[in-house]
Amino acid sequence: MPTWPGFDAMSLLRSDLVIIKEWIAPGSRVLDLGCGNGALLHALHEERQVEGYGLEIDPKNIASCLQLGVNVIQSDLDKGLDDFDDQTFDYVIMTQTLQAVHFPDHLLQEVLRVGKQGIVTFPNFAYWKNRIQLGLQGKMPVSRALPSQWYETHNIHLCTVKDFQQLCRARNIKIQEKVILDHAHRASAPITFLPNLLGQIAIYRCQRGE
Repeated sequence: MPTWPGFDAMSLLRSDLVIIKEWIAPGSRVLDLGCGNGALLHALHEERQVEGYGLEIDPKNIASCLQLGVNVIQSDLDKGLDDFDDQTFDYVIMTQTLQAVHFPDHLLQEVLRVGKQGIVTFPNFAYWKNRIQLGLQGKMPVSRALPSQWYETHNIHLCTVKDFQQLCRARNIKIQEKVILDHAHRASAPITFLPNLLGQIAIYRCQRGE
């Protein structure tokens, strides 16, 4: 991400990242898994005085993080979070990453070992247009939330809103807050009523159950 005098990385935040930013308490310690260009961590540092660290594998994104002054470590999330002690962070964030790792169940549990709370986002595979493409056309869905062809996508383990909530119940994970959105990261009453059918992007804040 280039910078220039008067550059405002916060203005470039996606709408879902703006929602996540509002969930983070000022002065927290945050770990962002797959932190991308570092815009979220930069915004959290500037607006909420957060002490943040990012894990990222893409060299171009790492360079963008460094330009923004974001603490970033090159890391493959499939290798886990063994370098971090229990409850090191107040929040561990994982945006659009859960479906792209080989062992999402293990990584989710690692998120809640390392962090007191986890914030996770993913595309909802059960969105109605995806169902139509798969059911009537017999093809893997392509949509605004899932824009890549099956042979180009980084996604390995696509799931639905119901799948994720079922996993949380099975692993004694307490869902504290959730927002289900359309492709433009907007909420609506119909999506709230039928999230697994009408929602395209899911955002969850969760912690270990008691």
